[in-house]
Amino acid sequence: MQFDANFYPYPSRRTVVYGRRGMVAASQPLAAQAGLSILQKGGNAVDAAVAAAAALPVVEPTSNGIGGDLFAIVCKDGELHGLNSSGSAPARLTPELVRRSGHPEMPSHGWLPVTVPGIPGGWAALSARFGALSLADCVEPAALYAEHGHAVAPVVSYYWRTAAKRYGELFEGSEFAPWFDTFAPQGTGPQPGEVWTCASMAETLRSIGSSKGHSLYRGQLAQKIAAFAAATGGIIAEEDLAAFEPQWVEPLSVAYRGYTVWELPPNGQGLVALLALGILDGMDYTPDNVQWTHQMIEAVKLAFADGKAWITDPQEMTVTTEQLLAADYLAERRALIGERAATRTPGDVNPGGTVYLATADNQGNMVSLIQSNYMGFGSGIVVPGTGIALQNRAHTFSLDPKDANYLRPGRRTYHTIIPGFLTKDGKPMGPFGVMGGFMQPQGHVQVLSRTLDEQLNPQAALDAPRFYWEDGCSVQVERAMPAHVIEGLQTRGHQLTVANEAGLFGRGQIIWSMPQGVLAGGTEARADGTVAVW
Repeated sequence: MQFDANFYPYPSRRTVVYGRRGMVAASQPLAAQAGLSILQKGGNAVDAAVAAAAALPVVEPTSNGIGGDLFAIVCKDGELHGLNSSGSAPARLTPELVRRSGHPEMPSHGWLPVTVPGIPGGWAALSARFGALSLADCVEPAALYAEHGHAVAPVVSYYWRTAAKRYGELFEGSEFAPWFDTFAPQGTGPQPGEVWTCASMAETLRSIGSSKGHSLYRGQLAQKIAAFAAATGGIIAEEDLAAFEPQWVEPLSVAYRGYTVWELPPNGQGLVALLALGILDGMDYTPDNVQWTHQMIEAVKLAFADGKAWITDPQEMTVTTEQLLAADYLAERRALIGERAATRTPGDVNPGGTVYLATADNQGNMVSLIQSNYMGFGSGIVVPGTGIALQNRAHTFSLDPKDANYLRPGRRTYHTIIPGFLTKDGKPMGPFGVMGGFMQPQGHVQVLSRTLDEQLNPQAALDAPRFYWEDGCSVQVERAMPAHVIEGLQTRGHQLTVANEAGLFGRGQIIWSMPQGVLAGGTEARADGTVAVW
């Protein structure tokens, strides 16, 4: 990996960070420090990732919770291992039930969009297979943060208070009362620097740690989830929780600029990032930012058209990832990109709330991990006395039987959260990721282009202004995007909006492996993040 550590073409509050013995990059400083403390106690990169991940529902509950899902790529002894720890729809969740409840499409909050939590099972699976310390040891820093309280960070505070105001206007019903009891007992979220404590979450984390995750799926926590659902109109049951198992999967890859980019296979949308990069790899990069940004936007559109048409539970996909990533198919899609913005449709492949973190140690182990509740705090459902905020992933299901992502009991939905990894000639370069709903594959494409086309260091690549394609020809860009790029894109037919909300454009972390065992890390200036280094 070649880059100029001192070259920052875009405004930045931070510089690239170097270390040798270990590194943890996370969107919240206390989470990064939790991971580093585990490294210093003899843990490896996997233990550090679990520790940071366990801390994030405590210190950044605006983006994830214990009741969410998790995906990870682990590099161990030079080999990559993928973990899909996403939960499925409850056995009683059917399109007919949703419609009888008065919803023409999947709602975003309440019990109906709740799917089985995957995060605790993911922590346990990572710890059991690759950890050097116990799961109980790894979650203890998080439990201490919850038990004794932590001073809330500024960006987290902003989103917390925004959510509390919106939920106060939106939520009615007894099922939502525990959310306010847990996260907004005074009717609002905490101010920056205000101490927030949650003893029940500390107890839950220790229960998960001591039971190796079993308490949430077949023990006391599972009973509490099912009992609260039964009492307040929910349909998730103990049987749904007991049926959950994380899945180890083979990562997918495409070549880009002489490197290999790795993502996880469906039901995640990592395939969208790979499709876009596969299309762009056959195009010459030009320092003319207008032309290249236009081509990136169009490649992202084509990739999303295919992703939204085909990605769902992998057991029910009607096309294969091999078909979509085939060189001839990518060439066909590439040929559709001209000089003007266009609305994209799927190709013919059949001829007849999120947090991201990265860790590395001095043994060559590296982890790319992402977890989320979706839409900030998730469903708005918090299980009383546990601090468990449940996700609302079923919101992405369709009630149209013609849709690839049609709701069926036991099915896993199209998932937005994706971890990434980069290798070169079979050697690990490192983990990277950008969180933020449907921004994530777009963020992966833009950060990797900044890294491999412009040869920016990890912090500069993250700081660079981004675009967010929404729909059709509508694109939002950050205010830092150069004026000539904005004007040039508009002349090509892109309908641009300059956005003020930094959170729209995702928040990421990067750790690259350098010569002499050196690690180089960057973290998102759009968040409270930090790189904790040893």
